[in-house]
Amino acid sequence: MVLIEWGEKYCIGIMNIDYEHEKMVEQINSLYALVNNRADKQLIVDSLGDIYGAITAHFALEEKMMRKHSYAHYKEHKADHQRLLKDISDIFESLEKSNELDEPLFKQKLADWFLLHFKTHDIRLHKLVKLSPHDRADEPTMRILVQNAKNKLLCTTR
Repeated sequence: MVLIEWGEKYCIGIMNIDYEHEKMVEQINSLYALVNNRADKQLIVDSLGDIYGAITAHFALEEKMMRKHSYAHYKEHKADHQRLLKDISDIFESLEKSNELDEPLFKQKLADWFLLHFKTHDIRLHKLVKLSPHDRADEPTMRILVQNAKNKLLCTTR
């Protein structure tokens, strides 16, 4: 069972963005499976850190694209990125400090990070044709961005 079923309805027509979104959905579903299967807490924490890193890197690339094209809703979109990262950080911190996990809230937050943001901000952003060329970092750069964000999350909650 998956939390988010990836499908064409989530494709916005920009190959790199669609790929990044699909990979995020895979990570969210993997974490969901870990929680459902009552995996070791450290494995869940590590997976959540990976998601945080990937989302942070993705948001940085989106924000670069928005600035490059003087996107009118940049501040609002960036604020939602910051809210989403704060939500992840708060859940991460709560999970680190406790042996209890509010599973319904946790699963809802996992779905919200992708679905709500996608249905509001990302759809509006990516419907703009002039923004269609999306800058994508090469794999080594992405790995560094993801690892740096994950390390930041791990350091700030301990």
